[in-house]
Amino acid sequence: MKLLSFNSCYVTDDLNSVTQYDPQSEVNPETVGMSFKQRDAIWRATELLYKTGASPAITLCIRRKGQIILNRAIGHARGNGPEDHQHTPKVLATPDTRICLFSASKVVTAMLVHLLDEMGELDLLDPISHYIPEYGVNGKKDATIYHLLAHRGGIPSLPKGTDPKLLFNPDAALDLLYKARPIAPSGHRAAYHALTAGYVLGELIRRVTGKDVRQFLAEKISIPMDMPSFNFGLAPEYREQVALNYSTGLKPVLLADAFLRNILGGSMEDAEYYTNDPQFMDTICPAGNIFATAEQTSRFFQMLLDGGRYQNKQIFNAKTIRRATIEVSRPEIDAKLILPMRYAMGPMLGAKPVGLYGFNTQNAFGHLGYTSIFCWADPDRDISVSLLTSGKFLVGAGLPAVINLVTNISRQCTRVHPSERQRAL
Repeated sequence: MKLLSFNSCYVTDDLNSVTQYDPQSEVNPETVGMSFKQRDAIWRATELLYKTGASPAITLCIRRKGQIILNRAIGHARGNGPEDHQHTPKVLATPDTRICLFSASKVVTAMLVHLLDEMGELDLLDPISHYIPEYGVNGKKDATIYHLLAHRGGIPSLPKGTDPKLLFNPDAALDLLYKARPIAPSGHRAAYHALTAGYVLGELIRRVTGKDVRQFLAEKISIPMDMPSFNFGLAPEYREQVALNYSTGLKPVLLADAFLRNILGGSMEDAEYYTNDPQFMDTICPAGNIFATAEQTSRFFQMLLDGGRYQNKQIFNAKTIRRATIEVSRPEIDAKLILPMRYAMGPMLGAKPVGLYGFNTQNAFGHLGYTSIFCWADPDRDISVSLLTSGKFLVGAGLPAVINLVTNISRQCTRVHPSERQRAL
């Protein structure tokens, strides 16, 4: 690995030539309480992020009051990575491009567990070992489902030195987690569970339902919401539409690399290599491998914002969503992320005066995905947002640009009066 590298993709001066969208899919923003100037300011911030060269592809979908005001793509799904040759065949990104959500997948897995509670199939306060007896050893007997959902399960990481190929073998990952000793008693400490909790929750769903989490997601969410490709991994028939992941940005080994290894157990280069492998699209990684379009992801969060309703279908009870999005404890410094975090039972929450989703977003809920993916709903602004990027960066020009975009969304999508809300949790 290079001690210092500047990895960016080529950016053309003609942004229109790499921008794809259907104007008919976007409503007049004035019909949902915004101006064209406000909407266009958000897109200009998106273009500024693209101009940094930090992400070969960016797709963005924003719904306001349930209507799409932006659903666009800029850049290339494949062929314009930092190390690609100028003659490498390039494939433009479109609104139909599938991008891996990485950790934003966690909200979907969490909601499936909440759905089982709603169905009376489990209780979130039950010990995990009640359903998975093998888990209740080495100090984990009293760890509950709630603890895992809230990143307080005590097993934030796989053992050091774990082969990254374990991404392709969920059963082997589970075996390691069954034997693991927690870093602290369950419930005592917030420590971001990047991959680990997902595997256990996925197995919990399988034990309770007799179906793997991919089947359960399709049955309860993907098919009822008319988005069959929204699932863990990616079926072969959709792979021509997938964006490859690229490690980008300034990467000093001793800072960014060490930080990510502490969280994920590997480097950005590892993540790029292994998550672009077709095996990753074949497998199920409940904490990190839903592949989706920005519109599909926005649609999912809009359904949560609408109290669990999609068209004439009630996907979740509104009470279930309310419970899933309530803050579980006071904000504290997360032991893995080394950042002040507000967690619910699944989602990451916004904050006041500034948080993950911009300014004064204390009621927003959603999740980050591997440094540069942001998916959330904000009831105060009546928006559901999906910002998907194929560039994975932690240091460099991309970081302030993505922060600028997210905060721009919170500024331009002003709060709506409660009486204007057409839907409520």
